Amino acid sequence: MDSFWVALPLLGVAVAVPLGLHGVASLVRVGREPLVRAPFLSGMPVREHAVSRHHVRWYAVAMLFLAFDMEMVFMYPWVLVVGEMGAGAVVEMFLFLAVLVAAVVYAWREGVFRWT
Repeated sequence: MDSFWVALPLLGVAVAVPLGLHGVASLVRVGREPLVRAPFLSGMPVREHAVSRHHVRWYAVAMLFLAFDMEMVFMYPWVLVVGEMGAGAVVEMFLFLAVLVAAVVYAWREGVFRWT
């Protein structure tokens, strides 16, 4: 029960800060009525519906980005331990990169990167 009284001021701060920020925001806002009719799009008028569909090519680009993003995720820890692991680690990383390059060559051959 003693630890409850220690956490009580923290709970007070956790409640007071958001309420205080909300109060300050309501005092300094420009218009008194909140904007509820249109989403904020960096000040630009909305040109399409929020649930409009994207072209299927965007998904291929997203998958390609994720593949190279995962490459960087695996390369960072490899860089940290390559000195301890020796030449075997270097060979394994080049095999990993070869698989990624083969995937890019295959995607290029299949026309994934053509936008027309």
